[in-house]
Amino acid sequence: MYYMKTSAAFDSAHFLHGYHGKCANIHGHRWTLEIMLRSDKLQESGEKRGMLMDFGDVKKMVRTLARNYDHALIYESDSLRPKTLEALNEEGFRLIEVPFRPTAENFAKHFYEILSGQGLPLKSVTVYETPENCAVYEAEEE
Repeated sequence: MYYMKTSAAFDSAHFLHGYHGKCANIHGHRWTLEIMLRSDKLQESGEKRGMLMDFGDVKKMVRTLARNYDHALIYESDSLRPKTLEALNEEGFRLIEVPFRPTAENFAKHFYEILSGQGLPLKSVTVYETPENCAVYEAEEE
């Protein structure tokens, strides 16, 4: 089996609605999105012969995804009052609403689903919210 890894990082803020601890407050992270691809064979012909995939192509996809979440406040649907959202929008803040609690675990699955939907042969997606703490998502083997 062949494996490839690449990563991209983004800075954003979030909070955990309904959580009783310091993460209930808005705070930021330098998130790192790391993906691992897998394949039992390499490309056999053409300019990409001997490659699982072209690193440049894969890195572009991962960086584009990370850039979509950069410098934003990511919040769970229905976790902010309408007046709060209105005020934040009036101030011109970049807001990203997600249908899940914005934890590293949920982001790992979310990013896995996005990238596998783009045709990447994923083994796993790892999301670091600090250099020491990460969550990993792997789909069940078929």
